Amino acid sequence: MESYAAKKKVVQAVIHVILICASITMIVPFAWMLLTAFKTISESTSVNPFIIFPSSWNLANFKSVWKSYNFFYLYKNTLLMIFFRVVCAVLTATMAGYAFGRLKFPGKNFLFSLVLIQMMVPGQIFIIPQYIMVSNLHGLNTIFGLVFPGMVTAFGTFLLKTGYQGLPKDLEEAAGIDGCNIGQKFLLIMAPLTRSAMVSLGIFTAVFAFKDLMWPMIVASNASSTTLSAGLAKMQGQFSNNYPELMAAALMACLPMIVLYLIFQKQFIEGIATSGGKL
Repeated sequence: MESYAAKKKVVQAVIHVILICASITMIVPFAWMLLTAFKTISESTSVNPFIIFPSSWNLANFKSVWKSYNFFYLYKNTLLMIFFRVVCAVLTATMAGYAFGRLKFPGKNFLFSLVLIQMMVPGQIFIIPQYIMVSNLHGLNTIFGLVFPGMVTAFGTFLLKTGYQGLPKDLEEAAGIDGCNIGQKFLLIMAPLTRSAMVSLGIFTAVFAFKDLMWPMIVASNASSTTLSAGLAKMQGQFSNNYPELMAAALMACLPMIVLYLIFQKQFIEGIATSGGKL
């Protein structure tokens, strides 16, 4: 027993060391970004390994970035894109998931196979047809153009379909006996029971929308209509970079998701635990 207890302690110690090393690996880039944001150009490009902290903690880089790249529009466009993508994705996926998971209609299996096929192919395949559609709808350099690809989500449809299939049939049968039609069964009985799946989909949609780079750079070429990710990409020069300003801009770009996480921390944890996925 003593040898078993000793082995268990050794294994736990090794696991803790591995987890601590992994945590440090993830924290170091963020800490380096934070420190570089307050440095001068000479300090950020110095080869001296002992220059870790800036000589003076000033906000010059943040002020320069805010004035030069108009972060107010970047924040507004990004938050609006995230909000409308989450609303549209949850709404459409909830209805489609209920139809595929609980209803019977002709061509159901064929239509759902099309949804699965969309999940299997790379998203870049749809960029050209989506761009043509947005252009014909006069949606370039608008919030609608940024939101358009995320209005319908195949992943969300699959996730909600799985959630609805896991609910007992007795609920719908009891609602039908009480005189509820399909719409009332969906809105009053079934939809509230899939709230955890909706939260999971909202979390994934928000994170993916925040990280989306290619589509905003294609559909929003104007500086006043682009998002944070595309704005950061456009700040990089071809031959030289102002690393302190880039790090200050990156730190400012992280603030919306940090604030959202602090506000919805409980929902984030519950959504990830329920879906069994990772970001």
